[in-house]
Amino acid sequence: MGTVTIGVSIAVPEPHGSLLQQRRAGFGDAAAHGIPTHVTLLPPTEVEASELPAIQAHLAEVAAAGRPFAMRLSGTGTFRPLSPVVFVQVVDGAEACARLQKRVRDTSGPLARELQFPYHPHVTVAHGIDDEAMNRAYEELADYRAEWACVGFALYEQGPDGVWRKLREFTFGSAAVPPQAGPVERGTIPSR
Repeated sequence: MGTVTIGVSIAVPEPHGSLLQQRRAGFGDAAAHGIPTHVTLLPPTEVEASELPAIQAHLAEVAAAGRPFAMRLSGTGTFRPLSPVVFVQVVDGAEACARLQKRVRDTSGPLARELQFPYHPHVTVAHGIDDEAMNRAYEELADYRAEWACVGFALYEQGPDGVWRKLREFTFGSAAVPPQAGPVERGTIPSR
């Protein structure tokens, strides 16, 4: 069967996901249209295709034990000079994302792995492009705000064409949706 490259992430819902994907493409990031807008829980990981059923069973258990939480994005950040990335910050829901990614990568599960960098939940809006475009992404999205209730996550596979496609969604076990964070105009980029 061979190996496949998978990832686990929280999708940024519409209209926010498409807006940030379009902005990412507009900054010149050629990979933008092949990567759905997301918060990573498990970075790209190569696994044996035959392990996918066990991986999906593990993720279903993680989801069943989870419950919805509020997510809020606000402002930009960067990993430069360590890594050529500009991102929109996760300001509400970061702790819940950190706990969730730890359960996904549980040392007793099929996705146990060490991370290259310490976990920091974020939404990438520019990666590996020239400095001027990175600076533009950082400045133009500095006032970006969005919020939603996170009710689950998904497993993705990267195709031979480099495009990430959703294999399966995993909804949290609890049906209760938390109240949204304070009043803010959702998914807007205020004019300067």
